Amino acid sequence: MIDLDSFITGLPKAELHLHIEGSLEPELMFELARRNGIEIPYASVEEVRAAYAFSNLQDFLDIYYAGADVLRTQQDFRDLAAAYFDRVAADGVVHAEIMFDPQTHTDRGIPFADVIEGLLSGMAGAEARHGITSKLILSFLRHLSEEAAFETLEMAEPWLDRIAAVGLDSSEVGHPPVKFAQVFEAARAKGLKITAHAGEEGPPEYVYQALDLLHVDRIDHGNRSLEDPVLVDRLADMGMTLTVCPLSNLKLCVVGDLADHPIDRMLALGLRATVNSDDPAYFGGYIGDNFRAVAEARGLDIEEIVTLARNSFTGSFLSSEAIAAHLAKLDAYVEAHT
Repeated sequence: MIDLDSFITGLPKAELHLHIEGSLEPELMFELARRNGIEIPYASVEEVRAAYAFSNLQDFLDIYYAGADVLRTQQDFRDLAAAYFDRVAADGVVHAEIMFDPQTHTDRGIPFADVIEGLLSGMAGAEARHGITSKLILSFLRHLSEEAAFETLEMAEPWLDRIAAVGLDSSEVGHPPVKFAQVFEAARAKGLKITAHAGEEGPPEYVYQALDLLHVDRIDHGNRSLEDPVLVDRLADMGMTLTVCPLSNLKLCVVGDLADHPIDRMLALGLRATVNSDDPAYFGGYIGDNFRAVAEARGLDIEEIVTLARNSFTGSFLSSEAIAAHLAKLDAYVEAHT
């Protein structure tokens, strides 16, 4: 009989929806606060964890931005990335496409160069230590203006050859994708892939806008697409990848209980769903925890679990040759363990 826990742990997988600032564990938060001489509004690691009780996305974002304030130097961003990769190396992750929010830092006076060079250094270190490849996704904060997004894209110009894509995150409701149509058009013209958070708290209409106005290559979350059968059929026909985040959905009350999570329904409807951790330090688990939690709650079988891992590679921004190599290793793993 297969030990599902160890099977999931060893299963080769990619993570496609990870906000690197959201991997800031309380222990590192305190360490960086001490290093940089910053006062934080919590007396202990335990007090920080107790604050991680959210009723909606905005509750989470408030503490997320407060936590990010301890990130000040290139070394801080390198250490942040290194800590994430060290954790997911034990989860069977062989490739990760990590989002970062430069505006969270540049608006505090942190040079863009310090942010991205620190992250790139951490990514290079992870490949050397663990063999994990990775790509960067520059995410615009949707509660800010499109003009501010254009300014950020301009700042990124010297590093565009090391940025795979642009994304759209932060407060979804009231900030539809159409607000950023022009900056995404400019980003695509520069050769960048396009992804956007849509259909998490926002309505199916936001998913339509992401498809028709931003021309996304991937949808982050996308849960509420299921409310519109026509949209579901369209996403399935396109082979559009959805980067689903089960523990995030639970923590932010997108679903009331993991037993009600739609991940297996997505697969049954022909959607290319994947499992990811979103902001693991805040939402109670990294990618392996997400796989195990939703597999148990929904009674996923081996075939469904393997499909989710397979989708993580086919939905990545890797070359077709690299995808094929990962899928071959995935197939070999499954054959050896089933």
